[in-house]
Amino acid sequence: MIVSVSRRTDIPCYYSEWFINRLKAGFVLTRNPRNKAQISRLPLNPELVDCLVFWTKDAENILPHLKLIDEMGYKYYFQFTLTPYDRTIEQNLRDKLTIEDTFIELSQQIGKERVLWRYDPIMLNDSLTIDYHKLQFERLCQKLAPFTESVTISFVETYRKLKTPLIREINDEEKAELAGYIAETAEACGFTAKACCEKIDLAPYGIQKASCIDKAVLERVCGCSLNISPDKNQRNGCGCMESIDIGAYNTCPNGCVYCYANDSPFTTLRRHNSHKPNSEMLIGSIAEGEKITDRKGKSNKLQQISLF
Repeated sequence: MIVSVSRRTDIPCYYSEWFINRLKAGFVLTRNPRNKAQISRLPLNPELVDCLVFWTKDAENILPHLKLIDEMGYKYYFQFTLTPYDRTIEQNLRDKLTIEDTFIELSQQIGKERVLWRYDPIMLNDSLTIDYHKLQFERLCQKLAPFTESVTISFVETYRKLKTPLIREINDEEKAELAGYIAETAEACGFTAKACCEKIDLAPYGIQKASCIDKAVLERVCGCSLNISPDKNQRNGCGCMESIDIGAYNTCPNGCVYCYANDSPFTTLRRHNSHKPNSEMLIGSIAEGEKITDRKGKSNKLQQISLF
């Protein structure tokens, strides 16, 4: 099985100690976000977990734990979001130049093929112009080129609960202009540009469709073929393979104004502050009478494959 760590919150940044404790314990409890009465116990051991997929905007806090994760026998890679936004957009992140250095340190430690760069979501407003993105994307490409093999983009979606004047709709002409520049710049720096869940077809501009939990990447990291299927529980246009997410919504303190995973900063802060690193689940506890269902995990590994 593939374990997602996590689309719902930044576990590497804020909950690394808890995650390591769960690996040591060999299991984790999770609540179904669509039905909180459904609680599952998911086994965690390297015989069942084919790969861990980490999602983060800052990997600094998990770096000291990677040696232990390696020693325990887990395979993993990172989806690392790195944008040029300041704290008006991503309110609680460290200085971006220091996070860029962390990206490089991570790549040097585990290999560039296991650090997938995400430049998303792309936002436009009076300050974040097309020219701004061109300048910053080229700067980041040149800096990160030796330390990653691909970049995944997406354009911000103005969904209903998003309430900020900092975000506006991006029209197809603007998307086309940026997509063409991004594809050309990425190719010049030696890596591939992909797009995540875009309604507009960006292939004519040189942008491939992304699969963030990608079968080819997983097999390369694992060193074997995997019998895995597309994830039917993701949004339309998603090319990801099936995975099990162990995170929880309303728990990420990054404070990104475009975030879909938090309802309010007050709820998020309250839930984050209630977190206990030794708890069996990320947030909260099991009430008396609540039923826990053991979720069966199985490896999807097939035969070994050659990576060369």
